[in-house]
Amino acid sequence: MSIGQIFNQVVIIFLLMLLGAVIRKLGFLHPQSINDLTNITLYFLSPIVIIKAFEQPFSRSRFYQLLLLIAGVFLTYFVSILIAKLLFHKVKDQNIRQIATYESIYSNNGFMGVPLAQGLFGSVGVFYAVASMIGFNVMSWTQGIGIFQKRQPHDWGTQLKKIILNPNIIAIIIGLFLFISSFRLPKLISGFIDYTSPAFTPLSMIVIGSNLANLSIKNIKLPTALWGSLFVRNIFFPILGTIILLLGITGVPLFTTVILSACPVAGLVVLFTLQSNGDARPATVLMSISTILSLVTIPLVYWFASLW
Repeated sequence: MSIGQIFNQVVIIFLLMLLGAVIRKLGFLHPQSINDLTNITLYFLSPIVIIKAFEQPFSRSRFYQLLLLIAGVFLTYFVSILIAKLLFHKVKDQNIRQIATYESIYSNNGFMGVPLAQGLFGSVGVFYAVASMIGFNVMSWTQGIGIFQKRQPHDWGTQLKKIILNPNIIAIIIGLFLFISSFRLPKLISGFIDYTSPAFTPLSMIVIGSNLANLSIKNIKLPTALWGSLFVRNIFFPILGTIILLLGITGVPLFTTVILSACPVAGLVVLFTLQSNGDARPATVLMSISTILSLVTIPLVYWFASLW
């Protein structure tokens, strides 16, 4: 896929986000409605899209590529975690240090990345996006949440339960069974999935856009550490991840994973900050700015990956 096609897809994504912002500004979407749509998208539509991507005959080479991709994703996370700790460990404000460390490592690869993968590469893109989703859920609910719980003992049982019971992880397990066994769903269920899955991308982007509607220039005030972490999240770590993946990954698997890694700040940074009784305002502003900048930085990172 050419850089022009990527740019066109990002423009479409931007227009969908703009539509969400306009709808919110006109008063047709309220906070509770946005929360409801977010839950519908994350916990119902996303699993359906994942299952659809795995409903295909088993391919040994594709399965091998997926396993190799998962290994590459986890290696990228381990390297990123080490670098992030080195970069931000001297930040004195604990709240800012936690936000900067987490958001530089973890991208919004599920809510924004999977729709992009679906729009760019169809079900094949979603199939390979699973590697990033596995990495994100495992690492974010263990190491990621641990960033905000330094003074508390880790409840590993609870974290493991959250990983396993995540609807997207359940969908991945179901999808892997369908893929490995080459089992075909009944036509009625398959038809339901075909009708439902196209709603995932537009609804996701409209919800993201509605969350950006209240961002104003006067609110864009961030500490220096967070501006630095913004560069790390949107540019540096995605390029670093690309270099790591190039050791053994090419084609659609590479480009899908690169795009997901180049997505903006993960929304969990706000939730984890609130859970640790921190000030979530910097995290919210940071997430909004990162999302807007990603409309430029995602094509830029993709261009870098396409050079090799």
